[in-house]
Amino acid sequence: MIQHISKPFKWFFKLEAASGLVLLFAAIIALFVSNSELASIYYDILNSYFALGFGEFKLKLSVLHWINDVLMAIFFFLVSLEIKREFIQGELSNPKQASLPIIAAIGGMLVPALIYVAINYGNSETLKGWAIPSATDIAFSLGVLSLLGKRVPISLKVFLTALAIIDDLGAIVIIAFFYSGKIQAMYLILMLVSIIILIIFNRLNIRNFIPYLIVGIFLWEFTHSSGIHATIAGVLLALTIPHKDKKNKSSHKNSMLIKLEHAISPYVAFGIMPIFAFANAGVSLEGLSVAKLMNPVPLGILCGLFFGKQFGVFIFSYVSIKLKFAEMPNDSDWLKLYGVGVLTGIGFTMSLFVGNLAFVETTQYLSGVKIGVLLGSLASTLFGYMLILLSKK
Repeated sequence: MIQHISKPFKWFFKLEAASGLVLLFAAIIALFVSNSELASIYYDILNSYFALGFGEFKLKLSVLHWINDVLMAIFFFLVSLEIKREFIQGELSNPKQASLPIIAAIGGMLVPALIYVAINYGNSETLKGWAIPSATDIAFSLGVLSLLGKRVPISLKVFLTALAIIDDLGAIVIIAFFYSGKIQAMYLILMLVSIIILIIFNRLNIRNFIPYLIVGIFLWEFTHSSGIHATIAGVLLALTIPHKDKKNKSSHKNSMLIKLEHAISPYVAFGIMPIFAFANAGVSLEGLSVAKLMNPVPLGILCGLFFGKQFGVFIFSYVSIKLKFAEMPNDSDWLKLYGVGVLTGIGFTMSLFVGNLAFVETTQYLSGVKIGVLLGSLASTLFGYMLILLSKK
């Protein structure tokens, strides 16, 4: 009886689109709650503090910071495991295959940033958000592609996955270099010591994750205190995880990296990311007007995500294919490739995350960030979906 009832749920969670749909529902619920009588409770919970630990070894953060600094460090840990795997054995390990998504990702990060800067030029406060429209939400964008079924060739799904991974790598670099606070030298040294220990574990072929986890927790604390954003600790930890089979060192089939990726990906996709979306997508729509949408921050993000992403990805892809730097994905055509370029404008999770970092001290702009990200992502979803739907099978 239980197996019969659970069958539809197992089928649902196996769908590639599932995590994207869960994210969408979490965002819708957040918008509903933040515009209802429950709004005060919603914000009070997010801003309330609680501590974890004992004695002097206690970490006290607001609920929102537990989500954005701690849970998102796990998200970045998973993303970095995926990036490492792709560069060692995936699509990005072959220079010929990797050239198109890398070139497209550069265009997809550069053009939206330039559009945002052009709209916000002259305002030093709002210019801090230049990187917000440069990100692609891999779960959402792949979810939309999956809903289109066989109309989308596998090669385009691989292209979008690789492009989004490069985007994530770009976002990680941007966060590390442009959205970190005042650097504390002592904690930076302790970070370095932690990384050296993790590298030694890797060189000694330690295949138990517990030692990595223990040092990783200290690494997170040192990173958090150093002025560098705490999520970077997840990235650094992932880079030291071994990717060789214990029995066959030339193989990657049963590596610790693969096992960890498979073990935590469901919890990130169906737990951490929806929680993040629910905590960060809530915004009051009271008094929302076209005039407010014309403010530099929401307008820059909206135009960056919707126009900048599609033009940046497609133009850079078109030029690289025409100049024979890269090849057109198999069984694809220009319209489908353009449609996928439009879908990269679904920024959502990463855009909201970068927005929180960009305006951490000027929170009055955060409502505009959320509105711009939601509208830009929605417009990209609908237009990209329709373009591919109208293309030939």
